[in-house]
Amino acid sequence: MNETLVQLRKELHKYPELSGEEYTTAKRITEFVKKLNPKDIITNVGGAGVAVVYEFDNGGPTVVIRCELDALPIQEANTFEHKSKNSGVSHKCGHDGHMTIVAGLVTWLTNATINQGKVILLFQPAEETGKGAAKVLEDTRLTNFKPDYVFALHNLPGFKKHTISVKSGYFTATVQSMSINLKGKKAHASEPENGVNPALAVAELIQVLSSFVQPNSECKDFALLTPIYINLVGKNYGISAEDAELHYTIRTWSGEVMTELEGKIKKAVNDISGQYRLTFDMEWFEFFPASKNNKECVALVEKVAKQQNLELVENPSSLKFGEDFGWFSQHYKSAIFGLGAGENQPVLHHSNYDFPDELIASGIQMFKGLITEILGK
Repeated sequence: MNETLVQLRKELHKYPELSGEEYTTAKRITEFVKKLNPKDIITNVGGAGVAVVYEFDNGGPTVVIRCELDALPIQEANTFEHKSKNSGVSHKCGHDGHMTIVAGLVTWLTNATINQGKVILLFQPAEETGKGAAKVLEDTRLTNFKPDYVFALHNLPGFKKHTISVKSGYFTATVQSMSINLKGKKAHASEPENGVNPALAVAELIQVLSSFVQPNSECKDFALLTPIYINLVGKNYGISAEDAELHYTIRTWSGEVMTELEGKIKKAVNDISGQYRLTFDMEWFEFFPASKNNKECVALVEKVAKQQNLELVENPSSLKFGEDFGWFSQHYKSAIFGLGAGENQPVLHHSNYDFPDELIASGIQMFKGLITEILGK
């Protein structure tokens, strides 16, 4: 195991930063890679992002290898020496490991005997909010390279360590979050008939929205509506409530099903609000387009996994979580694949998750193999 990379991973784990605030993390990455004199380091890409550029001779394709800089607003439960020093923030999605894998390509690329093309190592900000990739794609310093291929990986607890899972088509879901704010009329709790209390509307909305769920992930019209926050505003027992707030996260495979579902939700909110004499407003945020893997890129991932003697997961299912890598798949030939993190690991976003350091080597193997396969030796 490369101890320099393990130390980098633990350092990144110690000092996590939230989406949009990853400037110190980006500086750590820049300091690490600049010692090996890449052709160019582009900073502040789409915010705090960093792009490390390697150019070889004779034209050829451009390959982007992407990872994420941000952490989550979760208090770490672990007590090991490299636990998070930033209260309420921690790397519970394994982005510290993803960054380390991509940074680990630097030494190899510096000495690689590749005869054509370009490689861009992209350290992307703000994945967890769904905003980072879209902002990166607005940065002409990256898009002017006209990438031919974009690859990424995500560690997957619950899968045997070092296994590779990939599939054509939807690999991660389309995800959209929303809030519904209902407004009635305040009254004395002893005279609720003089006000407009939104409680019954909330109860009916919960029932109606639950009827839109199609939990079978094998179905084309798969739809998951998860209640995140529901509240009747206020705890004054002499007052009949006036306001209510509901938050949901919605998951589908295709954008078309998501659009159809949004229309059904808007109609239900409008109808029920009218029935109970309420006014309302809705807000839609944290959108993650589905990561739709390109067939050619999937074939490359499968070929490289076999070359590296890494076990392929047969017939993997699409993943129900959101990943803003989907923005890249809308513009370029791309694929994101899973790297098994162990069958008995805590799940992603759990307070005691920690990226297994032994995955660093297999992640580097995969990306080296993909670059070599596309650009040649």
